[in-house]
Order: sequence, then C-alpha cells, then structure tokens
Amino acid sequence: MVTPVGDDSRPAGQRVLVTGGASGIGHAMATAFLEAGARVHVADLPGTDDGVPDGCGFTGVDVSEPAGVDALFDAVLAAPTGAGADGGLGGLDVLCANVGIAGPTGPIEDLDAEGWDRTMEVNVRSAFLCCRRAVPAMRAAGGGSILLTSSTAGITGFPMRTPYAASKYAIVGLGDTLAMECGEFGIRTNVLCPGSVDGDRMRRVIEAEAEATGASAADLCSAYEKQVSMRTFVEGRDIAAMAVFLASPAARYVNGQVISVDGGLETLRTTWRT
Repeated sequence: MVTPVGDDSRPAGQRVLVTGGASGIGHAMATAFLEAGARVHVADLPGTDDGVPDGCGFTGVDVSEPAGVDALFDAVLAAPTGAGADGGLGGLDVLCANVGIAGPTGPIEDLDAEGWDRTMEVNVRSAFLCCRRAVPAMRAAGGGSILLTSSTAGITGFPMRTPYAASKYAIVGLGDTLAMECGEFGIRTNVLCPGSVDGDRMRRVIEAEAEATGASAADLCSAYEKQVSMRTFVEGRDIAAMAVFLASPAARYVNGQVISVDGGLETLRTTWRT
C-alpha cells in the first residue's frame, strides 16, 4: 500500500522507532519526527534516558543483542497504555536504524579482531536485528519506511577507519536488498549517508586520528572541512530533515536509494597522507 501525496507531506501520526536516539543524529531524528507530529519511541543504552527528547517513549537496551531487540519490539508493538509516552506504539510505520559507533582508528595492521567485531555488531547486526522484526510489523500495517544510517564512508572508503567503513558499506548492501525484497509490500527502504557531522562523535574521531598519525587536531579539522565542496560540516538536523522527508507521503516512490547529506563530500582522505 502506497500512501497518496496530500497537501501535508509531513509524517503526522506515524509510529516511529529511532535507535540510538538519545544523542547525535538519532536525537535530531527523534526531535524532527516529534515536531512533524509523529509518535516516537527511542531505543538507546540503559541509563541514557536523560538524553531522550521529551515526548518520546524509551527502551534502554543494547540493540546489537537479539534478546534486547526482541524486548524492544515487544514494547514498541504493544498497545498504547494511555496518554503518556512510555506505552507502546501499537504498531510501526517508520524504523530509523541509526545506532552506530565509530570503531577503532589506525592502520589495518594495528587493529585487533575485537574492535572489528564490536563495530560490526553495533553498526550492522543491530540494523539486521531491527529490520528482521520491523518488516513483519510493517507488512501487517500495509507498508512502511525503513531508514538505515550509513555514512559517506560507506561510499568512498575511509583510510584509518577500516572497521567503520566496512560496516557502513554493509549497511548500503542491506538497504539495497531490503528495498528489492520488501518493495512489493509497500515497505520502502532507503539509506542515509551523512558526511562529517558537527558534534561530539566527529570530535572524538578527529582526536583519535590525531593520536594515531601525529597530526594536530586543528589541522585535521581544517582538512575535513576542505574535503567538502561547501567547506563546512553538516549538522544532525540536516540528516533528520531528510529522514522526515523520506518517511513522508511526498517520498512515496523513493525506494532503494543511497542519499548523501554531506555538503558535497569529495574525499575522506585527510591531507596528512598526501
């Protein structure tokens, strides 16, 4: 079932789940969907509820674990219990499988298997587990929208960030496949690829690269900005605005797309290697 385009293209009234929604891009997504009139449930690690936007339901869980994802979806799909935000949504229209970690930084020969495995668990397995539960719920609802957060690193590669880049390429493959597999059921799947996003995570990435390479954090920050045609980092709200659009009736035939929101990223190779 495809929702027709109306005068109001916002996803008002939709039931939305955002993973990793207590900070960063996920927080921006949850906020943007709330402002668009959606009902939003956030999943993030236990103890992070202080970062959840007011008005969202919350489940504290590690979504890289199957049991945790099952508990999350049991809560989300449960019938609402009242006017408060802590009850279930009674179904699911939009999944923002956004949670992710930066993973280790360094030349491949210096990286260990544990760091690789944890990056894959959080960035890829969590998306698979959530999609595995979301698709049946969306089929029951007659359709839906799955939004996967990859990265420009999942398109261009990212020197010194092998586990991260590999995990983000995997997300693109997951999204392409789900779009083909689920499109006939009215379930659209698209992949968002943020570029360099201003915030705590990008600062940590720059600091880790500075430590690994001996370059200064200030020089690396400047190099990242110069890699973008618009010479600037983007903000979480820019990614969130695209997510709201892709979930809306205005994007009813946007399916299987990999969409960069990055200001025109030209490369992710910082100048210290040239």
